[in-house]
Amino acid sequence: MASTALVILELVSAAISFILVRFMVKPYLWSNDSRYVGLPIGFTFLGVSYLFMGLTFYLKADPLADELKWVQLFTEVYAFAFLAMTYYFSGRELRPRRRLLWQFVFSALILAVIVTYFVIFEPFSSRFALPNYNLADRYISVFDIILATYVSLYTLRSHVSKPDAKTIYAPLGYIFLAFGEYSSIIWSLDSSFSALVGEYVIRLAGLSIFLFMSYQTFSARGPA
Repeated sequence: MASTALVILELVSAAISFILVRFMVKPYLWSNDSRYVGLPIGFTFLGVSYLFMGLTFYLKADPLADELKWVQLFTEVYAFAFLAMTYYFSGRELRPRRRLLWQFVFSALILAVIVTYFVIFEPFSSRFALPNYNLADRYISVFDIILATYVSLYTLRSHVSKPDAKTIYAPLGYIFLAFGEYSSIIWSLDSSFSALVGEYVIRLAGLSIFLFMSYQTFSARGPA
């Protein structure tokens, strides 16, 4: 029963992420403005990571579930890295294809640094081997929090410099995603049911904020 609820929550998270992608693609199709074209890509990776986690809950004891957990972890951190790189490069004058290329490259470099740390420098695991999954999950959540906080601060600064009622919710959405990852760490440490509930409630609240903001910002512009 509990695993079924977790599968549903992961599927709902993925569904909201993919709906967000639909809204976020529209401005690029209308204006060909490539500054934030990485946002739908980042949320696509985030949605895929939720699908992978839902599959691990569904498969449970199946050996494939253990493999999917690692794929989910690395897909999730790549998603947050890609979102961070999208905002980082948004203020730089680059050709659209080159901007997107650098976003992919730098996001991959962030992921490579994290994996390298796990394999070579992590003191609690064998050299040249991945650490315990639960330990890696906590580390990934810390990286996700750092990346989400960076994006939140970036969007807050952008809003302060150019106030827009439709984008004021963006920093709050990323903060919610960061706090969702924090709740995940608490849950992995003490198996607190309240932390588990908090993780999903906060995450869904953050995604809902983006959904509301995207609908208000993008759906009202241009043709349907």
